Amino acid sequence: MTDLLIHSMSEFSDIILGGLEIAEARRIVEIGAEFGGMSMLLADHAAAQEGSFVSIDPSPKQEFLDWVASADHVQHVAKPSLSAIDDLSDVDAWVIDGDHNWFTVYHELKAIDAACTRDSKPMLVFLHDVAWPCGHRDSYYAPDRIPEEYRQPFDFEGGVMPGIPVTLPGRGFRGMGQFAWAKDEGGPRNGVKAAIDDFAAERFDAGRDIAYAEVPAVFGLGILFDLDAPWSQALADLVIPFHENKLLATLERNRLDNYLAVLDWQDRTAAAA
Repeated sequence: MTDLLIHSMSEFSDIILGGLEIAEARRIVEIGAEFGGMSMLLADHAAAQEGSFVSIDPSPKQEFLDWVASADHVQHVAKPSLSAIDDLSDVDAWVIDGDHNWFTVYHELKAIDAACTRDSKPMLVFLHDVAWPCGHRDSYYAPDRIPEEYRQPFDFEGGVMPGIPVTLPGRGFRGMGQFAWAKDEGGPRNGVKAAIDDFAAERFDAGRDIAYAEVPAVFGLGILFDLDAPWSQALADLVIPFHENKLLATLERNRLDNYLAVLDWQDRTAAAA
């Protein structure tokens, strides 16, 4: 696998940090740290607001752990998100970039909504990987954490390509044993965007409106927020120019086509050798 892929949530830092500033968010919780690139930016924002920052990740990379060991203003919760959210209180904003599957994201949003209601906080959530490939296809780092009735048939070896609904043996974008893809794309309870849609529909049916914007680049950024928040109009003004922007979507398709072409060249070269 090449390291050419741009995939970090930190690429959206201007939008995310701008949204946090508009919402006057002081206590911020991140789900999914990996190397800690976005974590550092969020922690700096919280510190500047004299607030606090919590990162939830049961198995982040060593670079993140080294940084946390030297950052006394950061709390690391080494648990799966669904075991940690209920223990946190008075959170102003949530940043989700953890397990990219319907079960996890849907229940994260339900737990966050309950925490916001309990603490009388408007809901503000930034979510990564809402577009291809995880928008309508589950991925699993630890399939055993997903109840069987919610778990799609999965494949640790196969790869995925846009427009092809099934996994491909030894081709496309794949986890190389690090994570598994759902074998099929689409259908109910499959993928991050499907989880957001189901959550938002349930809230709407209950008479509780929520706004959603999507930035169609770098695997997609979703922004969920309460329409009755005092800052909702200002936040909408920030994100609407990016929402389903056709130019960004075209650039993302081109980026993915180029990346997948590099993977195909690597695979053919390896096979020839």
